[in-house]
Amino acid sequence: MTPKLLLLPLLLVLMSFTLKADDKPAYRLFTATGKATSYDKMLKELAAADVVFFGEQHNDPIAHWLELQLAKDLLRLKQGQLVLGLEMFERDVQPLVDQYTTGELDDKAFEEQSRPWPNYATDYKPLLQLARQQKFRVVGTNVPRRYASQVAKGSLAALEALPASEKAWMAPLPLTVDFELPGYKNMAKMFGGDAAHAAGVQNIIQAQALKDATMAHFLHQARPEGHLLLHLNGAYHSDNHDGILAYQRQQNPKLKVLTISTVSQEQLGKLEKEHERKADFVLVVPQDMTKTY
Repeated sequence: MTPKLLLLPLLLVLMSFTLKADDKPAYRLFTATGKATSYDKMLKELAAADVVFFGEQHNDPIAHWLELQLAKDLLRLKQGQLVLGLEMFERDVQPLVDQYTTGELDDKAFEEQSRPWPNYATDYKPLLQLARQQKFRVVGTNVPRRYASQVAKGSLAALEALPASEKAWMAPLPLTVDFELPGYKNMAKMFGGDAAHAAGVQNIIQAQALKDATMAHFLHQARPEGHLLLHLNGAYHSDNHDGILAYQRQQNPKLKVLTISTVSQEQLGKLEKEHERKADFVLVVPQDMTKTY
């Protein structure tokens, strides 16, 4: 073998290192312990779960794109046995969600009546269009925001006088709130949990618990046996297997549940310590990633 041929493998290796150094990845995936992983490895594990919580940052385009890819791939792997749950739609508009995904309602009528989030057209509409095309169910899981607002101002007691028809849009009452859950304790710190603000902070936590419990209640109802339920929500609702998952475990502790959390970092080479164990998989996007709003 000539010297030139002997050098060829070395040159190819050096070229590959150069390409990697020049790369500008839009995201990286890590396991809970900070080990880098691939989309395909994550997909294989998620497909074996009963419920997957995708914790997003609501204005992050990479998370929204990956949610769409994940829905497509899980639909394929599960041979259509997929249900999509969305924090972004509230329980009282579920009939409209059903009518849209079955083709009974057009885009204009649906968007006028269903109170979609401001970033619906770019971030969530592609998912509902996919459900409409592929004929799988979409379930809005969130409590109507007006009730969460009432609780934030006047505690869960504000819901007692509601008629049964409106209570049907939320988790069964009375609702027990565990203020010792790590996520709720952290909220108390964030909002200033001193004695002077204690009642107000407890009301805010009760409003968060109402959302968490309601999402857990309706996603549990929405999942037929053998189906995988992919639930999209703000990361705080599912980080550290807390929030929605605390209430979901009360419904059915035997379900295999996996989580994803979306975080941002200046560098993508290594998962920062503060993000370890937030979820079974951590999606890291650049700190300066373009936002959808």
